[in-house]
Amino acid sequence: MGHTTNGHCRCALNREPAPSIASLAVQRVIKRPSCPGAVLRLLLGVLMTASAARARTPACHLLRARERGFTRGGDIVLGGIFPVHIDEVKRELTFREEPVPAKCQAFAFPNYQWVQAMVFAIEEINNTSALLPNITLGFQIYDTCSMLQWSLKGTLWILSGQEEPVPNYRCQTGLPPAVIIGDTGSTPSMLLAHILGLYRYPQISYFSTSPLLSDRQQFPSFFRTVPSDDFQAHGLAQLVIHFGWAWVGIVATEDNYGQLGSHLVRHEIIKAGACVAFTENIFTSRVDTNVFHVVQVIRNSTAKAIVLTPTYSYMASLLDELVRQNVTGKTWIASESWSTYSLLSIDKYSEVLTGTIGFAIHSGEMVGFQEHFMNIHPSTFSGDIFVRKFWEEAFGCQWLDLEDPQIVDNKTKKCTGDETLYSLPIKSMMDFRITYNIYNAVYATVQALKDLRSCTGNEGYFIQEKCADIFDFHPWQLFHYIKKVHLQHKDTDLFFDRYGNIPARFDIVNWQRDPEGTIRHVKVGTYDANAPSGKTLSINSSAIQWASGNMQVPISVCSPSCPTGFRKAIVPGKPICCFQCVPCLLGEITNQSDSVECFKCPWDQWSNEKRDRCIPKITEFLSYTEPFGVTLAATSILSSVIPAVILGLFITYKDTPIIRASNYNLSYLLLVSLTLCFLCSLAFVGFPTPPKCLLRQAAFGITFALCVSCILARTIMVVIAFNATKPYSRLRRWTGPKLSFTLIIVCTLFQVLLCASWLIHSPPFSENNINSQPGIIIVECNEGSPVAFWCMLGYLWLLATISFIVAFLARKLPDSFNEAKFITFSMLAFLSVWLSFIPAYLSTKGKFMVAMEIFAILSSSSSLVVCIFFPKIYIILFKSETNTKNYLMGRGTGQKKVKGM
Repeated sequence: MGHTTNGHCRCALNREPAPSIASLAVQRVIKRPSCPGAVLRLLLGVLMTASAARARTPACHLLRARERGFTRGGDIVLGGIFPVHIDEVKRELTFREEPVPAKCQAFAFPNYQWVQAMVFAIEEINNTSALLPNITLGFQIYDTCSMLQWSLKGTLWILSGQEEPVPNYRCQTGLPPAVIIGDTGSTPSMLLAHILGLYRYPQISYFSTSPLLSDRQQFPSFFRTVPSDDFQAHGLAQLVIHFGWAWVGIVATEDNYGQLGSHLVRHEIIKAGACVAFTENIFTSRVDTNVFHVVQVIRNSTAKAIVLTPTYSYMASLLDELVRQNVTGKTWIASESWSTYSLLSIDKYSEVLTGTIGFAIHSGEMVGFQEHFMNIHPSTFSGDIFVRKFWEEAFGCQWLDLEDPQIVDNKTKKCTGDETLYSLPIKSMMDFRITYNIYNAVYATVQALKDLRSCTGNEGYFIQEKCADIFDFHPWQLFHYIKKVHLQHKDTDLFFDRYGNIPARFDIVNWQRDPEGTIRHVKVGTYDANAPSGKTLSINSSAIQWASGNMQVPISVCSPSCPTGFRKAIVPGKPICCFQCVPCLLGEITNQSDSVECFKCPWDQWSNEKRDRCIPKITEFLSYTEPFGVTLAATSILSSVIPAVILGLFITYKDTPIIRASNYNLSYLLLVSLTLCFLCSLAFVGFPTPPKCLLRQAAFGITFALCVSCILARTIMVVIAFNATKPYSRLRRWTGPKLSFTLIIVCTLFQVLLCASWLIHSPPFSENNINSQPGIIIVECNEGSPVAFWCMLGYLWLLATISFIVAFLARKLPDSFNEAKFITFSMLAFLSVWLSFIPAYLSTKGKFMVAMEIFAILSSSSSLVVCIFFPKIYIILFKSETNTKNYLMGRGTGQKKVKGM
């Protein structure tokens, strides 16, 4: 403030003639569109009021000063702005008459503690000579009644010293207030910060948390001893995620604090991976106009966890409606604006608020404050204009003022002054959170004053390195020292960053009801933004009492949790927290709940029935240990005995006409090859080892080529033999065994060469087939070259076809020595088996494919044995009388000829 005096007034804030603070603020607001519209309206209202007053008076004069605040003189004065009353009497504006001045009601006991915290801190400092020796601190405290216009009026009252403030004038002696401590809400603090920031007038708020106040362009001289909502929003999101609440509602107020706070909380919650079910705003102009709708939304929402960020002055209306509509089963997540507010901790709201968890301003130690508060009495605190009202509220009585007697009925209790605060449960209502912020704000100011006073000589910061005079300094000079404050006081390490913020630290409190029904705010954790990543949030879950009365954390989700074995699938048009649970596909698992994707099992493993773990795949091959494999192996061995037995009979009866007539040398070779054909099927049973895979198809192809070559040779020899009996036939020289064996060797050798080429260039190998059947590893032989396999099989089919054609053409030769009919039937059966084998082989997988080939081998071999050799065995064993040369030549009298021989 300046030194120029004019009667009892001094021109404020500038040594030279200057426009008023209000006019400068208006210009500043006009230049800054981001400033709240309320600021412009209020400032214009102040100017219009002042202009109207000057127009109604014939001359400029100052009104009589009447005390409207709580003041105490001192060498240096600190200003304080507090909402001692929290509820304005609402009156509808008709704009047809002059508005009635606003009045306050509902004395706030917790807020009165804030007033006393400032008084206590100043008295403690005055009684400590080490801080500011020979300097007495005073204060000017104003009640804003939680109204913007009164916040502005109170600030100007402190600056000007007048009941009706005159902007830019200070009408009392002494230094101006060194600092303004206040206001409570962010919106009124912004209003004051626009005015006080014009001349870098220090302002320290104890409860304004809006991040907008960190803007040094708009609010250059604003500080606060409470963390910004930036940190709280991040902390609330971590709290939501910590308890697994994925579906959350948000309720805020429509003012700057509520809108910006809810936006930050919403952003951080979504960023953390949760979803917001709804965001509702409470109208600050008329709370009763939409609070019913807000509660209806809360009641009908599936969200069980609700973040409430309204300030304490709006929470009562919301809670009243929650109680009226009997809304239960919700978990309230409280912001620091009301999380420890004692006026809400009453029995009326206990049913609704029990189990509430939220952030609270970090509490510190204020030694002696409780005793100071308990010693308050109207007789000893005569300068305190709030003490009588506090006394009435505390004891439910009413003072009878002799100067201004009021009509008091007999039912009203009269205050006598003999009451004592020790008889009331005030200790349980004491709040050391916001009061501690006020306490720190006072000590931060004193530390800045101490630093200002300690400046000596040419060590000053200001022009020409001059120091400021502790008894005659400008507010902007003190502002410089407040910026550099680093206060280590008791358990506090307080300093301001370049945005005027302090290190963010919160307590996490839980609203618990004791057996007597009293609500207690129990500290269950902390949030420290400066802690290492991952350790910022610390919660003792065992100390939390939920609304349900048990230790189980309430569930708040849009969709039920997906169990293991399922994955979350997004529902189109809904938030990501609303999803469907889809079972994992075969071969995929999830071993965690709420998994967003399934994971494939390793190649040799498969998902179990629940799809929650991988188990080893079943290894499948045609084994000797399973009934199917044993049956096929036994059939192969038993079948191979039949041609061996027949061979034995042929050797035994080799001199009989029927054996001699059937070319017994070729018959022996054919029976041996048939035995090998039956036995080669054993190579297809058992574990497919590499040697077995390499040789089994080649063995099958060569033995069957030998077998069919023998049949082809026999068929050709039958044709030659019957044609060689004609006179002058040249075929007689081909009737010897050389032709048949040459034909067998050539035909078999071709198959040998084909198989050898196959084994050399693309040999079969053992492999694990994981694609044919889900969940099964088929250990099988990969044929290497499918073309070679089908060429080998096709060659057999070609030999069989030629044999069938030759036999079919020779079927009408004389019956006694004609085997063509039986060969025709055998080749027809052989071709039918292998022709049906192709589609059956291609349509089966795994061991059944192998079994199909074994079945084809056994069937085709059996058809050859039965059709070619069984008729001869029948004659040898049961029709021996026909086994004579005469009979076979058709010379036996009265004997039947055996057909087909």
